[in-house]
Amino acid sequence: AEWLRVEPPGRAGERWHVDLGEHDQRAAFRYGARNGDNAAGNRAQPSVGVHRDRAELDRFARMTGGHARLSPAELQALESALDDRFAGALYYAEEAHLAPESALRFLLDSCLAQGVALRLGDGNRPESHDLVIDCRGLGAKDDLPTLRGVRGERIVVRSRDVALTRPLRLLHPRFPLYVVPWGDGLYMIGATVIESEEVGAITVRSALDLLSAAYAVDSAFAEAEIVRQGAGARPAFPDNRPRIIARKGYIYVNGLYRHGFLLAPALAELVAAFVETGATDPEVFREDLAQR
Repeated sequence: AEWLRVEPPGRAGERWHVDLGEHDQRAAFRYGARNGDNAAGNRAQPSVGVHRDRAELDRFARMTGGHARLSPAELQALESALDDRFAGALYYAEEAHLAPESALRFLLDSCLAQGVALRLGDGNRPESHDLVIDCRGLGAKDDLPTLRGVRGERIVVRSRDVALTRPLRLLHPRFPLYVVPWGDGLYMIGATVIESEEVGAITVRSALDLLSAAYAVDSAFAEAEIVRQGAGARPAFPDNRPRIIARKGYIYVNGLYRHGFLLAPALAELVAAFVETGATDPEVFREDLAQR
């Protein structure tokens, strides 16, 4: 289910995965710029990447952009709940994050307001239409054989003792981990990156990884209440870059990997421009399935 999707605090600190130039920068502000920061659960709160090892922090700094380096003292001034056990931080001033449930509600309400007829729970390929825009994710795998699923797991906890005010990314050698404040004492901890299409309950190993990461950020998480947990599968192509595959009367939009909500507005604009004018962008467009 899409409500399980873990939307990263932003993409400036994740360009080591995939760099889409101006599209990710433009899309990240669509929800807030057009509809107010809270309408879609968008919070333009800068995020911070932390690590105990200075060498690892240096490595991540070289691999990403859009950040300012913080000393341990500057980090503690920014987030008073953090002590001096971190070697410093990378401060991403241009980042924001989305709450998935709020974003989905916003998108649903926007579609209904525009008079869109929705048929939920039907994953069959539509027939006999002049134009079909296929955004089924892994549901289109039979048509897109290089598409794969990447499992992601998250945990939501509630704590009266944790006082973090902005998203924190714990720089981890195996996968990126976040602690994102959702307000009212809720914190989302995510997310694993596993080459698997399995969905369902979170595994013990992943739960240990995620909860240990939260505890490493702030030991007050030890007394937090686990509110919910879950896993989903993200659609991705081999290079983890999204595709718009246009054929006569049929357009596939797929492979958004871990950045679906943030990239979706920009890709929607590209599709609209293609339908209206035939304009394409070589970064994401493919002419047919053979060029996937």
